[in-house]
Amino acid sequence: MRIITGQYKGRHFDIPRSFKARPTTDFAKENIFNVLNRYIDLDEATALDLFAGTGSISLELLSRGCRQVVSVEKDRDHALFISQCVKKLDTDRHLLIRGDVFRFVKSCRQQFDFIFADPPYALKEIADIPDLVLGNACLLAPEGIFVLEHGKDHDFTSHPAFVEHRHYGSVNFSIFRHTDTTEK
Repeated sequence: MRIITGQYKGRHFDIPRSFKARPTTDFAKENIFNVLNRYIDLDEATALDLFAGTGSISLELLSRGCRQVVSVEKDRDHALFISQCVKKLDTDRHLLIRGDVFRFVKSCRQQFDFIFADPPYALKEIADIPDLVLGNACLLAPEGIFVLEHGKDHDFTSHPAFVEHRHYGSVNFSIFRHTDTTEK
């Protein structure tokens, strides 16, 4: 796994073979971040990485200058790996929450400019994630951007906050923008 661009560009991290989670491919990650440049300036933004897995997106966000990145990961080994990677970057702009994403989102009172979620593609609650994230009025800042990575079996184009869909191979991204009409 490598960091594509920014302050830590080119840094590599070896993922243990025992991990179930796989990082978003470099190709997909580079392309979605290129698309996101049209929607948000990540420099000095606050970001939330849900289902952080290997930490690939969190590390990329830190490299791109986010003021703060919060990663939520339930798996103990994955959380430890993320912690070790961030430690190698020697930054204090990262907070790791080891816990359940659904509980975290329901109770979180911090606001983020950018939220990324990469749940397991087979997760039965995946279709509920946009409403969960956008339904917490405190979570996503006004005009904030939410990206959901998912498999081909899900279509979010009818969601009121949906902005754009991108796919790179088997990786799909749905982009949502928080507006006053998405508040509940």
